Amino acid sequence: MKAAARTKTPRKQVPKKTSNNLKDPVGVYCRLRPVSVPDQECCIEVISSTTVQLHPPDGYRIIRNGEYREVQYSFKEVFGTNVAQRRVFDVVAKPLLEDLIHGRNGLLFTYGVTGSGKTHTMTGSPGDGGLLPRCLDTIFNSIRPLQAKRYVFKLDDKNGVEVQCEVDALLERQKRDTLPFAKTPSGKWQVDPEIADMINVQDNCKLEEVDEDNVYSVFVSYIEIYNNYIYDLLDETPLDPIKPKAPQSKILREDQNHNMYVAACTEIEVKSTEEAFEVFWRGQKKRRVADTQLNHESSRSHSVFLIKLAQAPLDADGDNVLQDRELITLSQLSLVDLAGSERTNRTKAEGNRLREAGNINQSLMTLRTCIEALRENQAYGTNKMVPYRDSKLTHLFKNYFDGEGKVRMIVCVNPKAEDYDESLQVMRFAEITQEVEVARPADKPLCGLTPGRRFKNQAFKEELSRQLEIRGGPIGGERERSLTELLVQSFPPLPCCELLDIDDDQTLPRLIEVLEKRHRIRKALTEEFTKNVLAVKSMLQEMDASMVSKENYTQVKMTEKDKVISGQRTEIERLEKKAKTLEYKIDILEKTTAIYEEEKRNLHQELENKSQKLQRQVSDKRRLEVRLQGMVTETTMKWEKECERRVAAKQLEMQNKLWVKDEKLKQLKAIVTEPKSSKPERPSREKDREKVLPRSLSPPPVPNAPPIRLRHRRSRSAGERWVDHKPPSNVQTETVMQPHVPHAITVAAANEKALAKCDKYMLTHQELASDGEIETKLIKGDVFKTRGGGQAVQFTEIETLKQESPTGRKRRSSPSSPLPPEEATESEWTDVETRCSVAVEMKAGSHLGPGYQHHAQPKRRKP
Repeated sequence: MKAAARTKTPRKQVPKKTSNNLKDPVGVYCRLRPVSVPDQECCIEVISSTTVQLHPPDGYRIIRNGEYREVQYSFKEVFGTNVAQRRVFDVVAKPLLEDLIHGRNGLLFTYGVTGSGKTHTMTGSPGDGGLLPRCLDTIFNSIRPLQAKRYVFKLDDKNGVEVQCEVDALLERQKRDTLPFAKTPSGKWQVDPEIADMINVQDNCKLEEVDEDNVYSVFVSYIEIYNNYIYDLLDETPLDPIKPKAPQSKILREDQNHNMYVAACTEIEVKSTEEAFEVFWRGQKKRRVADTQLNHESSRSHSVFLIKLAQAPLDADGDNVLQDRELITLSQLSLVDLAGSERTNRTKAEGNRLREAGNINQSLMTLRTCIEALRENQAYGTNKMVPYRDSKLTHLFKNYFDGEGKVRMIVCVNPKAEDYDESLQVMRFAEITQEVEVARPADKPLCGLTPGRRFKNQAFKEELSRQLEIRGGPIGGERERSLTELLVQSFPPLPCCELLDIDDDQTLPRLIEVLEKRHRIRKALTEEFTKNVLAVKSMLQEMDASMVSKENYTQVKMTEKDKVISGQRTEIERLEKKAKTLEYKIDILEKTTAIYEEEKRNLHQELENKSQKLQRQVSDKRRLEVRLQGMVTETTMKWEKECERRVAAKQLEMQNKLWVKDEKLKQLKAIVTEPKSSKPERPSREKDREKVLPRSLSPPPVPNAPPIRLRHRRSRSAGERWVDHKPPSNVQTETVMQPHVPHAITVAAANEKALAKCDKYMLTHQELASDGEIETKLIKGDVFKTRGGGQAVQFTEIETLKQESPTGRKRRSSPSSPLPPEEATESEWTDVETRCSVAVEMKAGSHLGPGYQHHAQPKRRKP
């Protein structure tokens, strides 16, 4: 049935739930706690009646990397450290009580960090009651003469109320009075000395515009939400010393109007402020508190004190209560004292305290998430799901945010500097909360009867009683006369009996005639009286006979009823035995349930720890994957560049080898085709060193030999624009390997104009090597623009060109004439052999550029 009902359109969307589609924002108020130590550093300052300013304490700027910022927050009203409890009650709670009297719901909760004064604001202190005792006192001051008798209103188990007739209410009162622990009537209530000062409210505050044609009854209940479980603080289950039972958690249910309520919660009808506050204090002693580093009596649970006001109109005569359920109104005011959010590094919580703090912070975080989702849906028109069910606290009060009543919040803050971070978070949450709008609830239906009928009927009765007291009988002379008065009035009046004349013969005859007439009337009345007496006797005899028969009949019926009662007693005994058996089974099931719940909580906690550990592992894995991916990418790019470099070097080496082979073949061909001539003399090394001018690499060719085509060495970056810097002191080498760069700008000295037009730079530098030969170096680099608008050159490679002369070697002489070893070494070579064994070889494997070197290997002798 419930599942089918949920599939329908919720009744809260029906226009009945809203009044003209008007919405009111959540009222958020701020209250500052007085500083406990004089001259203590504060971080909160009251700017105006609606604005406070937060500024970081001393030293906070250094800790936060130099960030220093003052932030202002605005509220509906700000209560300073010297504001009295009466002022807070008049501004915040009294409008909610006026709505409660008019049949509308309300929610008031205090929010803040631990030790900020939330419980003091809600409960108060001796001699200075808080919001809760003042609300109770105001309600009873307003409806005291209009209260119904006890048990006229009866709450059911489904969050509803019904009206009992006077007989049922009387039987209920008698039944409750016969209980062994019957409550003392409210008129004789003895106030506990412990709370006498807290409820001694001398303000005598009273609400206006109370409907005097209604009767009222007040019901209170007190619950706490501890570790996300709901417990009844007014549960009077007797403690079994043999088998003590742990308190059972309550469950939330939804009534037929889709309102949330706590199932099987104790609700007590109270008739005075003292009785109501005594009930509250009895539950307050059971609330879970603990000593922490920040608060000696820190609340470890969220407490909810519910005040339900049932009212119904009187009938047209103003005497009895109408029993029409449609005209009965049940409104409630929820006073919530939230547990303070706290940081474990400050409270030094361990074990159960640490677990309690985690659940408190989790429920407050869920409340903040719901508020943010509501604000986002209202601000941007989205339909984001509000996670009410993530916490029992938000699930219980979802109806208020859906339009079941006004919502008010008091943000309590401690201005001391140590609470700056926590106060900043509280202020941000309050700023978000007051942006949420709650729809106005619908007004209660009118009964349609004449107003003022109660006191009009009372005034009529009082006037009637007064007239009866004045006249001594019925109004208008219609009071009942006695039998003697009726007989005397029926007699003829006596004539005047005064005799003034002795000859008067008329007075006496008239008197005699009147007396005789009276005698006849008396005689007739006596006969009639006798006849009536006989008739009454016969009627009494008949009544006596009928009474005897009725007694006999009643006796028979009583005998039958006794048999039925005996049978019912037997059945009751059997049911009692069965009930005891079921109670024993229930005890076993409750113990099993408690064990399972404990295991469930432990497993849930273990699951949360494992989930957090898994999330951390997944996060570490993702970070490691990203890091490895970056390393792989970096290594791949590095090796790709290295491979490209090696392939280029290898290609260059192969090209150089091919070029060297081609040169060898060409020189060999030139040498072979050249005619033999006289053996040239090899000049000494000293003469070579004395020469300044460069010499050719080989002897001049024979005129008949084909000319050798000079080849220019082409730069690898020929497609780019170069600056060819050749100093004027350079000497022309006149070799076949001449560096040549096309489209180059040749300059004798580097200048800015040439560098601006090119992106490559080459400097030709010459110097004498250790062997006296000229060594040419080509220093290359990249030209790039600097930030100041100029050009800079970054050198990247150096190419070395070195030449050696093979003309100093001699032709090998005949082996028939031995020579000394020194001369044999020089004469061992012939000109042709030397020239044939000379090769030009490139150094491979160097990325700085090719270098040239001559190598002459001696020719091995044949055996």
